[in-house]
Amino acid sequence: MSRLPICRADQLAERPAEQHWLIEGLWGEQAVGIVGGEPKCCKSFLALDLAVAVASGADCLRRFRPAATGPVLLFSGEDPLAVVRRRLEGIAGAAGIAFAGLDVHVITAPSLRLDLGADQQRLIDAVDALRPKLLVLDPFVRLHRIDENAAAEVAPLLGYLRGLQRCFHTAVLLVHHARKGAGHLRAGQALRGSSELHAWGDSNLYLRRKADRLHLTVEHRAAPSGEETLLELAIHGQGLALHPADAPSDAVNLDLAPTALERIEQVLASTSRALSQRELRGACHMRARTVGQALSELIDSGRVLRAGDGYRLAGNP
Repeated sequence: MSRLPICRADQLAERPAEQHWLIEGLWGEQAVGIVGGEPKCCKSFLALDLAVAVASGADCLRRFRPAATGPVLLFSGEDPLAVVRRRLEGIAGAAGIAFAGLDVHVITAPSLRLDLGADQQRLIDAVDALRPKLLVLDPFVRLHRIDENAAAEVAPLLGYLRGLQRCFHTAVLLVHHARKGAGHLRAGQALRGSSELHAWGDSNLYLRRKADRLHLTVEHRAAPSGEETLLELAIHGQGLALHPADAPSDAVNLDLAPTALERIEQVLASTSRALSQRELRGACHMRARTVGQALSELIDSGRVLRAGDGYRLAGNP
């Protein structure tokens, strides 16, 4: 049996200060962590913005500079691939970079179960082949069938991801939901499931919606956390992307005093599935009569289509 490698503390390799960040102030180099928030808080948009920044060198959210660049490996377990492509294309347009040739690689398998040994090995092989700077897994709930509230079941899966990070020197970003109605708790404590998830992260980003504005909170294990950033989901040309609310932009802001029609379009644009009228009422915080009238106008104008028992944005597969 081989002995454990041991090194005296003063012989440990030093990390140059300029290599501390993957994205300055936002995500640590080779950090594991979570992008968390309640449903419809644009978590996937934020994760994809980080992916585009690392793959291209463009500023994340038009503000945070990447300190290192390289390939990105992405698995999207909820959104159809056409939606993933459209969102990445929109973010690339907002960042002012070409979408063609963008170094983001998408796992196209219909499912990825990291509680299964076979799928764990498949992901190891993919990471080994690509050697990405960043691995994005969205969302956690689609990666397993374990009990998220049981630490004994969550910890081994998170340990596997930590092992990937250490073996291949890649950052790992996990998108995860916060509990509904947990706005009074600290952002990390509001994450759904075991407290192991909050404790696991080296860099964690949390999104909360307050009065139709998105608030981004940053948390690091080994660095000071920055100030809260106010974000907006806005139309840039033909695509949607997040950007700081206080930054000058020619984008059309979707969150500033939206009409009922605009609010419904915004909610439908943020999801890949058809939503029922009841779901739209909850997401938009509007009365049934208001939602019904707005949907009638949107359908008559061809901007929204009826899909079975739900509604979807025209042109959104």
